[in-house]
Amino acid sequence: MDKVLHRNSKVVVILRDLLVSYIITGILLLLLAFLMLKLDISSGVLSGGILATYILSSFAGGFLLGKSAEQRRFLWGLGMGAVYFIMLMLISILTNSVMGMEAGRVITVMVICLFSGMLGGMIS
Repeated sequence: MDKVLHRNSKVVVILRDLLVSYIITGILLLLLAFLMLKLDISSGVLSGGILATYILSSFAGGFLLGKSAEQRRFLWGLGMGAVYFIMLMLISILTNSVMGMEAGRVITVMVICLFSGMLGGMIS
């Protein structure tokens, strides 16, 4: 049992850091929803808040994964940003909320997630 856990330890670390990223996403989106409730926020500010949530969450995931990597931390961070984006798109597809998004916005979110994760890995 220990050999299986040790062999898959990198997978466990990636999943743990991904979970932390999505916990951060949830907290920031709840904070944004609370601000929408209490203040009259325009759609531009709301869109910026959502992008900031993606940036901070991907950065945190890349940073945490970079801390556990011995070398090529920027690639591990880039990978974490990619996994974060893929999970984000899967969740959006399952909830049918990606249908209204244009391709340019999806590509922008992908680039933001990739580079935020990579930056987190580089800084770690």
